[in-house]
Amino acid sequence: MSVTYIALIVLLATLGGLWLFTLRVAVGVEEKIPAAGKFADVTNARLHYLERGESRQGEPPIVMLHGLGGHLHHFNFALVDDLAKDARVIAVDRPGSGYSSRDYGKATKLTEQADAIVALLDQLEIRRALFVGHSLGGALSLTLAIRHPTRVAGLTLIAPLTHLSDRLSPVFRGIAIKGRAARVLIAHLLATPMYILNRRKIMPYIFGPEIVPSGYATRGGGLLTLRPSQYIGASGDLGEVAEVMPDIEARYEELNRHEGFPIDLLYGREDRILDYRRQGEAFAQRVPTCRLTLVSGGHMLPLTQPALCAATIRATLAAARA
Repeated sequence: MSVTYIALIVLLATLGGLWLFTLRVAVGVEEKIPAAGKFADVTNARLHYLERGESRQGEPPIVMLHGLGGHLHHFNFALVDDLAKDARVIAVDRPGSGYSSRDYGKATKLTEQADAIVALLDQLEIRRALFVGHSLGGALSLTLAIRHPTRVAGLTLIAPLTHLSDRLSPVFRGIAIKGRAARVLIAHLLATPMYILNRRKIMPYIFGPEIVPSGYATRGGGLLTLRPSQYIGASGDLGEVAEVMPDIEARYEELNRHEGFPIDLLYGREDRILDYRRQGEAFAQRVPTCRLTLVSGGHMLPLTQPALCAATIRATLAAARA
């Protein structure tokens, strides 16, 4: 038996082992954290969403949009049930994230995802909503506000991406992969074991300087990161951000209309993913109607400081109501 033949057998066995390992982990994760909400079919996507509470007469519901690589459990961890005490709350898995899916090559751009969210509002017979966007969900909320302004009653932006950055956080370098085939290959062979091996290095970037809250793995949906579909979705999202953000940034002045909706922006000064000065203060300078609040904290404020986030959302809701 030649050395080449032996090496080929070893390679195939290794690849098969990695594939089986990833499959077993994904199945285990889905057993621990199954889909928690309802599904809606819209153009180019099937959206998974969680709905709680009831709207008061004349009051817009709250629609929550998570960030890159995230899912609705980032809000369901603590915010959804709290806000549902006095409002209708809908947390959505963005197309390709969590348990939402999308057609090949579709619903990856922020504009396409904004259209998908509006289609969901149409199905739920919601005319206007207060959008809560965290991180990339903030960029999506701004896209909605510019693309579909009549559907927006207000914005609460939590550590949002507002300006395209030329510096990619180390957390996301592993998903900066071009091409569907490469993403699928990495997702099913390498992404899951590499994340498990490097999680102690990754989590301080994501949450730091705050600590990961107890229960994040399951109640906060942290284990969903280990599913191949999550890697593929996040990589696709990242690859399309630059296609839309410059156009969105160029139109921020449109948000300054006197009759416009209220905008609250919350940022942690110690955020290790996005720079609060470029993403928060620079946005507030261009949109003076925005109310910017800077606090001590990191990037994952919906999980680490839910009471503060809830108070900010309620303030936006009160302004929208007024």
